[in-house]
Amino acid sequence: MPVPFKIAFVTIGQSPRVDIVPEMMADISLGLAAGSVEVEEFGVLDGMSPDDLDAMRAKEGEHSFATRMANGAEIVTSTLRTEARLNLLLERVDQQGFDLIVLLCTGTKIAPLQNTLVVEAQRIVDSTVDALAVSARQLGVILPLERQVKDFAERHVFPGSPRLVAASPYAGDDMADRARGLDGCDLVVMHCMGYSKAMLDAVRETVDAPVLLSRRLVAGVVRQMI
Repeated sequence: MPVPFKIAFVTIGQSPRVDIVPEMMADISLGLAAGSVEVEEFGVLDGMSPDDLDAMRAKEGEHSFATRMANGAEIVTSTLRTEARLNLLLERVDQQGFDLIVLLCTGTKIAPLQNTLVVEAQRIVDSTVDALAVSARQLGVILPLERQVKDFAERHVFPGSPRLVAASPYAGDDMADRARGLDGCDLVVMHCMGYSKAMLDAVRETVDAPVLLSRRLVAGVVRQMI
């Protein structure tokens, strides 16, 4: 029997990411034999006490991430403290014999690993959008947090002047309503792995333009690696 391809999914929140991984795996494993892929999940915030979690929360003026707790609640964490813990977690996962590590965040910066190929969601999404946006008259970007709109250009560089709106995938925001702010854009990217196929459908009902879903772009790359 062939040895299964082993994937580690790493979230900046808590695992398991029941809101992301099953949907991605449906795309990744399409047409593959049962048992040909094994999955394990890891989270930066796994096992942390309430006090530890409070220490991870973003303070006023800090760059931030929006992510999901195991109970489904949203937490807004400090980018600096999250990335520090993420790099330590990745060092440990790198020693565990996986064939591929997949980051479930489109805003992270990480150090290179020694043993395992890493699919960095941010690089996949940003490179794809950059390739398409060169010929777009107006790019639209949907982000989880209003505070991320203000510092987006510091961490992502796209052609022209993208129009940015905020809609959290975790706080029950009305995706269609928020997407109305992108009327007139001819390309839109939902720039967070937390956005789902259902949220994509809601945005497409409002925006008369192609809409890119981050988790689908990343899943397509992972599928090519197996």
